[in-house]
Amino acid sequence: MTSIRARTLAAAVLLTSGLAIFLCAAAAPPRLQPTLASASQVALTLDPAQSKVRYTVDTTLHTVHGTFNLKSGSIHFDPGTGQAGGEIVVFATSGESGNDSRDKRMHQEILETAKYPEVVFHPTQVEGNVAPSGPSDVKLHGIFSIHGADHELTALVHAELAGAHWTATGKFEVPYVTWGIKDPSNFFLKVKHVVNVELEMSGATKPTEVTP
Repeated sequence: MTSIRARTLAAAVLLTSGLAIFLCAAAAPPRLQPTLASASQVALTLDPAQSKVRYTVDTTLHTVHGTFNLKSGSIHFDPGTGQAGGEIVVFATSGESGNDSRDKRMHQEILETAKYPEVVFHPTQVEGNVAPSGPSDVKLHGIFSIHGADHELTALVHAELAGAHWTATGKFEVPYVTWGIKDPSNFFLKVKHVVNVELEMSGATKPTEVTP
């Protein structure tokens, strides 16, 4: 009798253990499969002849309007992740506002363009979705290099893609005094410490395969 009870108890233990193992296995979450990176990027090249940098800065007397010329530019980004790269280069020496004496001081004393002849923006991330065709509004994050220093910057961009061509406008602010650039104000004239910049862009677009 004792032997029969022992065998019955052992069978019950085995049955209970097997059931517990089965339930644990059934409840375990499935393993996540690794996410594959996007297979392609979008590459945009800028046409310097069809692109322009315009700026405005307020003073106690009036608003100053000026322009800079684009040297070169290219942007590439992954539509899936938003990760971006490339660079937009502007001739700092091309800046003009329609006033020779003011522009001379800007180049010699403020921007020191003989020492720092270029302004460069390196995009790092696109925030928002870029439609493969038609208009899109996104934020473009990156590093803005001016007057020998790098600064984080975010531009509001309105872009329109149409086949192999694209156009866009980018707007951002440059707090130049905070960034260590000389304040051009004097006793008679006060200049706002922030410059409003608008970049007009135009160029070609094409999909680019990513090398594994």
